[in-house]
Amino acid sequence: MSRTSISFTPPNDEWIKSQIESKEFSSKSDVVNDLIRKARKEQDEIEYIRAKLIRSEQSGFIDKSRDEILAGFKDRLRADGEL
Repeated sequence: MSRTSISFTPPNDEWIKSQIESKEFSSKSDVVNDLIRKARKEQDEIEYIRAKLIRSEQSGFIDKSRDEILAGFKDRLRADGEL
């Protein structure tokens, strides 16, 4: 694991210390790594949603009724084993 020296603003340092004192984390490194993991997960989710929106925009408009659209979604979820 690589080592890096970073500085925190006083409010952030106090918050990190409070996380350690509450026994939520055992070190500043644990706190920072957890924050990075959460940020990376959030970024992945945003990229997934963005890709879905782009794909949806590129598919164009449809002339199906609301019920037909819903049935299509359900069919796709069943085929993927998600429903």
